[in-house]
Amino acid sequence: MSYPFIRTTYGRRMGALALDWLACMSIVGAFSGGLFAVDPLRPIWIFLLFFLQMWIFTALKGGTLGHHLFGMKVVRFEDGGPLSLQQALIRTTLMMLVVTAVTFDENGRGIHERLSGSVLTRS
Repeated sequence: MSYPFIRTTYGRRMGALALDWLACMSIVGAFSGGLFAVDPLRPIWIFLLFFLQMWIFTALKGGTLGHHLFGMKVVRFEDGGPLSLQQALIRTTLMMLVVTAVTFDENGRGIHERLSGSVLTRS
């Protein structure tokens, strides 16, 4: 049996994702000569920061800044508890593979959520 959760919308997911990505772009830009400075390593730093903040904040705080501002949290599917570091790592790694993040099941869960035993729900 799974934890009774309130589904979140695709729009909320994408809004939170965009906000988190923009935050990472701004942070990297602040430390690398501004938002519009040309740096061939900038995309790598943004991707790395995005990955780390997604993994750590999901494990420690139940979601990223974007998740919380859009009224969502990430919990274990079976009981609604917090994710372990390992579950958050699996979820984040699979989410970074864009194809898994846009493939949803009947419960509105992406492959990254099913394989990590998690669900993004309204908080």
